[in-house]
Order: sequence, then C-alpha cells, then structure tokens
Amino acid sequence: MEAMVERACGLDVHQRTVVACVLVGAAGARASKEVRTFGTTVRELELLREWLSERGVTHVGMESTGVYWKPVYAVLEGSFELIVGNAHHISRVPGRKTDVRDAEWIADLVRHGLVAKSFVPPKDIRELRELTRFRHALVRTRADERNRLLKLLETANIKLSSVATNVFGKSGMAMLRAIARGEQSPEVLASLARGLLRKKHGALQEALHGRIGEHHRLLLNVQIGRLDALESDVKVLDDAIAQRMAPYASQQRALEEIPGIGAVSARAIVAEIGADMSAFPDEHHLAAWIGICPGNHESAGKRMAGTSRKGNALLRGMLVEAALAGVRTKGSYFRAKYFRLKSRCGAKRAIVAVAHKIAIAIYRLLADGTVYRDLGEGYLDALHKTRTTKHLVRRLETLGFHVQLQPTSAGA
Repeated sequence: MEAMVERACGLDVHQRTVVACVLVGAAGARASKEVRTFGTTVRELELLREWLSERGVTHVGMESTGVYWKPVYAVLEGSFELIVGNAHHISRVPGRKTDVRDAEWIADLVRHGLVAKSFVPPKDIRELRELTRFRHALVRTRADERNRLLKLLETANIKLSSVATNVFGKSGMAMLRAIARGEQSPEVLASLARGLLRKKHGALQEALHGRIGEHHRLLLNVQIGRLDALESDVKVLDDAIAQRMAPYASQQRALEEIPGIGAVSARAIVAEIGADMSAFPDEHHLAAWIGICPGNHESAGKRMAGTSRKGNALLRGMLVEAALAGVRTKGSYFRAKYFRLKSRCGAKRAIVAVAHKIAIAIYRLLADGTVYRDLGEGYLDALHKTRTTKHLVRRLETLGFHVQLQPTSAGA
C-alpha cells in the first residue's frame, strides 16, 4: 500500500509524557523514523510543536483515550492537520507493546491514510460543551440530593410528597425550611402552602404530623444548604451558556420548534454537534455518531438483530427524552409514528425510532437553515393509503364484518 502522507507523526499520549514518532518518506520509499519523548506541560508541548514544525510534519495522529489528548490537541491546533482516532479502531495486533511501538504504529496508519478522524468541534463549541456538560452533571447531582432529602422525610414520618406534587416548589421549600428551623406544629407548617396547595390544608396537616428529631433537623439544614448552592451554581452556568449561545440564537430558535425540544435541550444539542454540519456527510452519519440508529449485523446472507452502536451517550439520552415528550404532542408526526411502530416492535424501540427522526430533523434544520414544519399525524396514512386501507379492511373482516368500500367525493 502506497503512502499518502509524506511527513506524518504519531503521538502516544499519557498523563505525564507524550511519545512522538515522525515518519518521513515519499510514496513507495522506505520512511526514515525519528522518535522523541516530551512532557505534557504547556512548555513541553510547545517544544513538541516546534520540533514537529522543524521536521515539516503536516499530519499528526493520536488516540482519543481519556482526556489526556485534549491539552495536546489545544496546543497543536492550527499548526497541523490533527487526526484524533478511535482507540478501539487503531489498536495494533497484540504483542511486544511499548510506547515507542504504539507511536510508530499510529504514525504509520496516518501516513497511509488509514485513521478515520473523530469529530472534534471548534474551540468555541468545545468551551460551550464543557459548560453544558457540567450543568448536566449538577442537575443530576441536584436530583440525587432531592431524593436523599425525600428519604430523610420518610424516616421522620413526614409524608409531604404524598400530598404535594412538587415538594421542592415554593410551598414545599418554605415548609422544609420551617421544619429545619425547629417548627413542629402541623397547623403552622400547613399554613405556609401557596396556590392550589391551600385546598389540601387538611391533608397537609396529617402529612406534616411526624416525629422529627434533632439529627433530622441537622441533616435537613445541610441538605437544604446543598440544594441552595446547586441552584445558585446552575443559575450561574445558565447565564454563561446563554451568553455563549448568542451567536447561535437562530439555530436555537429553529431547534425549539421541534416537538419535545426546549431551550435547555437546544443549547445542549448545539454544544454537542455545533452549528456546522459539514463534519457529517449526511443525516444518517449524524444519527450513527449519536448512536441512535440500529446497527448492521449480517452473516451468511441473514440479517441478525442489530443493537444500536455506542455513540454520544449524553446526546442520545437527551434525544430519547425529547422523543418521550414529542409523542405527547397531539396531532404531531412523531406521535403518529410512535403508535404505528409501538404495536409492531414495542414501546422502547418505537421511542428510539422517534429519536432517530428527531436527529434527522436536527441535521436538516442546521444544515439547510430551514424552519421545522410538522408533517402532521395524517401524513403516514396518506403516504401508505393502500396499505392502510387493506389493513383496516382485514381487521374488520376478522371481527365478522363484510366490508364494501365506497369512496367519497373528497376521497375520489
């Protein structure tokens, strides 16, 4: 196989060291090899950049293992054609493994054009992604803290969650803070209810009549403080994310038109895939990258059950949540698609299929700059009118009816 890159470099990246192997040679000729080890501090990585520039390297490849490749990528970005490959795809044949051999193997793959580039968004999108991912982590932590607090209330015989729909709303938090301060009277606690919860005054008194000890109040004060801190941190991140989303305001508005996608989801989608869809050849490549489409598994001419491939777990989960919300939108295409698939392949697979449709819609909106237009729940029936007619006739005949079709003037 002839070489495609005359001057290539492979990097074996670790936490403290980077082993660089440079291969230089024309196509069809034996390449000369030079290996050198650098540290991972900024100064050492700048020396690595200078060393590669002196040797005229044009393409640099590395594995996307952990987070150790990110600082190397940040220093070398803009100076070379960087190729971040999937570590599973470029792992070498087992045996005689050393850091130098790994770097040489990566350099040889890059030289022959055998490493597929992983999607690495531009710097501003990467920074936005770090903010949205940290916000997502804080929201999950907040949910864990709320669950711990609810368990604490159960141990104190406080049944507030059985009466109030949202324990952590204004009314619920006012009651929790009063309990933490030492208030024990169910009547006084129930009087803190606001809005519609006032109508449940009697039930609230019964639910708030518990056995609260000093250790309950201590833990409740600590947990309320943690929740307040998390709420404040999420607010700070929301402001920072909104500021960085200003250049992508039109894309965010377009994504919010898709049923099931709100402001938070739209911002996270832009942070994960960016606004430039040129990195993905088409919408199916995007869906495969997310891991929201079925895999291919064929052997001896037979199609096996292909499970979804691994992809962007955060974005996949977000699209599934959007699909769950989208199928509740009455009159929408997603709702009709879900119920059409649910009877044939089950609820879970049907939801994944709807999430796949949402991914396709996202690609088209961002790639073409178009506006989302829902096809409506009657689209599938109109698309498959003959098949739908035969199916309905067959079902009626199985129930003992004789069916004779007479088209209406509108149908004709």
